Amino acid sequence: MNKTAESKILVLTPVKNAQKHLQRYFELLFQLTYTHKLISIGLLESDSDDGTFDEIQKELPRLRNEFAKVDVWKKDFGFAIPANVPRWEPSYQVDRRAVLAKSRNHLLMHALTDENWVLWLDVDLTDYNADIIERLLQTGKEIIQPNCVKEYGGKSFDLNAWRDNGKYHLHDLRAEGDIVRLHAVGGTMLLVKADLHRDGLTFPPYLYGKQNKYIRKNNQLKGIWCIFNKKTSQGEIETEGLAIMAADMGIECWGMPNLEIKHKDE
Repeated sequence: MNKTAESKILVLTPVKNAQKHLQRYFELLFQLTYTHKLISIGLLESDSDDGTFDEIQKELPRLRNEFAKVDVWKKDFGFAIPANVPRWEPSYQVDRRAVLAKSRNHLLMHALTDENWVLWLDVDLTDYNADIIERLLQTGKEIIQPNCVKEYGGKSFDLNAWRDNGKYHLHDLRAEGDIVRLHAVGGTMLLVKADLHRDGLTFPPYLYGKQNKYIRKNNQLKGIWCIFNKKTSQGEIETEGLAIMAADMGIECWGMPNLEIKHKDE
C-alpha cells in the first residue's frame, strides 16, 4: 500500500487583511480529493483591520465537520505598511518578510502535532488542481513546490523560488522536466516533510546563510535584494532562508515547473 495515501497533512496559512480571499480559499480546500479526514488546517491571523479573524470564526463549524482538525490563532506583530504603499516597496521588505517569517514560525509551533507533512498555502490563491496534494506527495521529495503563476503558461509569480543564485525561476526551467532542483523556495504553496520542521527547519526572520554558496551575490541583486544586501552578500530571509537552512542541513529543495497553480493578479 502506498504510505503517502495514509499520510496526515497539516495545511498552514498565515493571514492578514484576507477577508476578501477567504471564500475562495475555503472552496479550494473543500475541493481537494485527498482524504479530508487526513487533513488538518491551521491559520494565524495578524494585524488585520478588515474582519478577517471574525470571518474565519464563522467558518469553523463547517470546516471542523469536514476536516480532521481546524484551529485559528491570533498574534499581532504591530507591523503595517502605510496606506497606498505596495507591499513590495523595497524599503519595507526586510521588516515585512521578517514579520511573515515570525508568523509562519508561530503558526507552526502552535499547530504541528502528529502530522507527516506540512503544506504551506497562501490565502490568495485562486486556482489549483484538486489532486495537488497527491501530485506533490508522489514525487517523494521532502521539500517541493508547484509553479505559482498569475496566468497559466505565463511567467512565475512566486519569484522567491529560484536556482543558481537567483538566475533561474521556475518558468525558466519548464524544459528541464517535471521536477527540478531549486536553491530557494517560495511559500505560495510549499510541501515540507514535517520531521524537517521538528528537526529545526524554520523560517529565519533575519538574513541567514551568509557563507552559503547558493545565496544571491551582490552583482546579481536587483530591486529589493539591494536593500537586503547593501554592501556584501548577507544571506536570505523567510522562505528563501528556509531553503538555505535546508541546504545547510543536507536537504535538497525541488520545484515542479509544469504543475501550475494560480495566484490572484496584483
